Amino acid sequence: WMSGDIDLVRRRASASDIRLTVVSPLRALLPYGGDVSRGNEDAVEVAERCDDVRFWAVLNPRVMETYVQVEELLAHPGCVGIKIHPREHQYDIREWGDPVFEFSANRNALVLTHSGHPGSDPEDFIPYTNRYPQATLILAHLGNDHEGEYARQMHAVRASVHGNVYVDTSSMKSMMSGLVESAVEMLGPDRILFGTDSPLYFTASQKARIEHAEIDDADKRAILFDNAARLLGDEL
Repeated sequence: WMSGDIDLVRRRASASDIRLTVVSPLRALLPYGGDVSRGNEDAVEVAERCDDVRFWAVLNPRVMETYVQVEELLAHPGCVGIKIHPREHQYDIREWGDPVFEFSANRNALVLTHSGHPGSDPEDFIPYTNRYPQATLILAHLGNDHEGEYARQMHAVRASVHGNVYVDTSSMKSMMSGLVESAVEMLGPDRILFGTDSPLYFTASQKARIEHAEIDDADKRAILFDNAARLLGDEL
């Protein structure tokens, strides 16, 4: 029920008037750490077949071969940046942050990370984004937190001294009354990105949460389009 193939993801995106989807290859994450190399190959195949799809190149810092593969994939026209997932790859960002962010900063890479569980607490990324300002980080899953501190991603974004940290809305917690609105009030609209975590969550519901949020239309446009356009640039 909480999964689906790329055709399902694309169909739900199209039905919600989403023109471009950036995917992560699940094979690179699941089960038990996944097969990063084959998962990244899956992502390339999908992006080359579907003109409405781009992809994240998954990096597992515990597997040195993935640095070589990600280095190559960053040059692919369908690749928008690097995806890390400390929880599924079973490491703590406090131990692996320097190699991950040094690698990313040296390539001026955009990085998406899972956040909100032990090993990936939002605030634990900030020392590295402050140390490596050439890397830009998106903390996925607004409101997701294993201790129920729903503003944790927001506080982490505010602690960024270089303005190179964003949060996305790809969380079931975004459905909570007031959470998206509080994020806009605390951060402004320019540090928030629309996300769905599709096919885990239903795409139309995630988009409707932004479209009907109690915020200005200009803020909605920033979250749904403008911020992504600024970060992805030519990839759009």
